[in-house]
Amino acid sequence: MTEDVQTILVIEDEMDIADLVAYNLERVELRVLKAHDGQQGLEIALKERPDLIVLDLMLPTLNGLGVLKGLRRDARTQRIPVILLTARAQTEDRIQGLIAGADDYVTKPFSPKELVLRVQAILKRLQVTSSGTEFSAGGFTFDKNALKFYIDNDPIELTSTEFKLLLFLCERANHPQLRNDMLRNVWGYSDDVISRTLDTHMKRLRQKLGTHADRVETIRGVGYRFVSPET
Repeated sequence: MTEDVQTILVIEDEMDIADLVAYNLERVELRVLKAHDGQQGLEIALKERPDLIVLDLMLPTLNGLGVLKGLRRDARTQRIPVILLTARAQTEDRIQGLIAGADDYVTKPFSPKELVLRVQAILKRLQVTSSGTEFSAGGFTFDKNALKFYIDNDPIELTSTEFKLLLFLCERANHPQLRNDMLRNVWGYSDDVISRTLDTHMKRLRQKLGTHADRVETIRGVGYRFVSPET
């Protein structure tokens, strides 16, 4: 592994699952840290600031939702991408996790290969783009290096997924964007499951935009569009 290898924190109380996930991530040359309860995982995240966290929802001492909320409250970890590991029956918890700021989820039992691909997709979209470090549209400003977002120079806290999602729309202002195009660009793939996740992220994003929420329009049967007042 090189010195600039990316670090993944796996918070999972079932040691065999944690070891399986770690083994497959290490095979693609990622550094892996492991924690087996929620409180320990949160402490490691705050100290180590990994590049991405794989988080089980059912954890001792502090459940996954508690860990996620703790991550999003702290400036050191609020932008770290999180992939949830959930049981198929945990639909409501999964939705709550997405609302609380998770970027993606995988249901148990899961394919280690699929999880690795999702991790790689998120890490890839976090890389600095070559098209400049700052972009502005209609009073919205994006600092691509720091993943920071401003409305009329006032900072608005966005997760990495929300940042990428809004940037994608703003760079294509006033043009409707297909759901599948958004999914492939932001998540790196598209399927029916993650398509529902898109709507959850858009709902949360509009809440953060406040009085500017109507700038993001839903185009029924198509996708979404950012409306810029500059045109």
